[in-house]
Amino acid sequence: MSDRGVGAAGAAQVGGVPWPERDPATLRLPPSFDLPVDGHLDALADLAAGAGYLEWRRYRHVAALHTELVVPEEDHDERAVDAYAQCAARIATALSVSQYVAERLLDNAVALRDRLPRVFECLRDGVVSPTFIRTIVSRTELIHGRPYQGQVDADIAAALRKPGSWSTARVRDLCDQMVYRRDPDAVRERREEALKGRCFFTEAGLDGMGTVGATMSAERAAIVARVVERLAAQVCKHDSRSTGARASDALFALVKHAPFGCDCARPECAFAAVDADEVAANAARIVIHVVTDTTTLIGPVPANTAAHPQAQNVETTAVAADQGVADEVTVEEVVVDEAAAVAVEPEAVPVDEAAVGEAAAEPELVDGVGFVAGLGIISGAHVRDLATDPGTIIRPLGDGTDTPLPATQPADPYRPSAALDAYVRARDRYCTWPGCNRPAWDGDLDHITEYDHTHPERGGQTSATGLGAKCRFHHLLKTFADFVDDQYDDPDHPGRIIRTVTIPEGRTVLGPAYTGFDTHPGLDVIVFGDPPTNGKNTSSTHRTPTPDSTEPTRPAPRTEQKHARRRQERNRNRLRNNLNGVRPPEPDDAPPPF
Repeated sequence: MSDRGVGAAGAAQVGGVPWPERDPATLRLPPSFDLPVDGHLDALADLAAGAGYLEWRRYRHVAALHTELVVPEEDHDERAVDAYAQCAARIATALSVSQYVAERLLDNAVALRDRLPRVFECLRDGVVSPTFIRTIVSRTELIHGRPYQGQVDADIAAALRKPGSWSTARVRDLCDQMVYRRDPDAVRERREEALKGRCFFTEAGLDGMGTVGATMSAERAAIVARVVERLAAQVCKHDSRSTGARASDALFALVKHAPFGCDCARPECAFAAVDADEVAANAARIVIHVVTDTTTLIGPVPANTAAHPQAQNVETTAVAADQGVADEVTVEEVVVDEAAAVAVEPEAVPVDEAAVGEAAAEPELVDGVGFVAGLGIISGAHVRDLATDPGTIIRPLGDGTDTPLPATQPADPYRPSAALDAYVRARDRYCTWPGCNRPAWDGDLDHITEYDHTHPERGGQTSATGLGAKCRFHHLLKTFADFVDDQYDDPDHPGRIIRTVTIPEGRTVLGPAYTGFDTHPGLDVIVFGDPPTNGKNTSSTHRTPTPDSTEPTRPAPRTEQKHARRRQERNRNRLRNNLNGVRPPEPDDAPPPF
């Protein structure tokens, strides 16, 4: 018998003790899996922090290998298989992974050691999940060697240590914000080069499938997605395709100018045949929401004045107007077929001077950023390009004064005003459930405390603090399951709010640590009037989208649906084999029922 596996396993152990044989008590792990629900969840949270620590140790060992094997050779090594490749090959061989995987591991370790030491400490302390590390490393590659490299590292680490939860999209936006605002000229040049490199491609796949793709500007990608999603939605509830499959068929129908229809085969179905061109022609304008501040619409500002920016009063029909007074805020809409932009005060990013060091000097200019709903952060130059587009409309929210904006629709205190709707979605950006990446503009506005339609004054009123963005799934979960969410004003930061979600067993998790407030702090000073204290309107035709009063049900239990899909797949395979003259296997050749 080969000893390859035994040797590899033994070499990976400290002191030759396999992991399963180690005493859980020495690792402070539960000695048994016979735990209550709370115990399992506590263990999972502890293991998540432990996974971060173990990943930190792994990167430390990899970085040490780089220091010993690569650093002495890297300045003069011109070999095809240089010291870097040989170091990665050692790692790949020891771990039985590909050379590519080993080189990515080596890249991450070197980046964390040299470029992001404070983020590296966050990984060690269990503050950031290992799953976010690759995102942080890749989104900060362009700061390597820049004078502000230490500032970006310190700012990202400080944000990660804030109380609250993170998602992949929020981590990505955080990194882009820190990079984009500090090097506007370089970001502009990179975007121009990226636009020149836009392309269209096809790729053959397995099982007779293929991939079609294109690279384009973020706003165009959003528009394409919205058009496809709109056509794909033209089916009844009996359509058997997944959301992705319908979208794929819808895209082909748009390109071929072909009919698109529901596949339910029900004679009474109203969507049996849908004209894709007619849907596209009669659809309302595609609205792309872009959140930005007014000074970003003007251009970069000197670094030494960035901490005390002057807000701009921007007229509805103009991109820029006269200088305003600090703390006067306007919120606008910029339309790129259409793009809604919320203009607020630009951010003053705090910098830990002691942590950054004297060598990390500020760049001459700093710029604001924008946020494209569902796609993330864009540079200030990109925002200004959108603002000058002929199809762009800028709609200020408010008039730049302290006058409170209306919170509700005049005829229905349940429904938020257009200003409050835009504000909440710009503030939350994504579904506020911990870890969720669904865009706020694609979800519902949920009353955190249930709205009392009979006596609105009793609670659950329509206000900035009382509303939060949720995707439809988490809205249903909160409404019909035993999960409880809460949202209240932050006593230490006026204008900001704290969110929590409590699971049925009582464990409470903080909501997002990074929101629109962190990119556009001027949102803090936008105020809304008190909602009506009396009056009611039981009409549901003008309400904020919300789940029905009865919990939706599946057509069948999840397991039954899965088995039905498998039966259908097997039947299709049999028919295909019969047509091709392929006989089914004999009983003795049939695989065992594992």
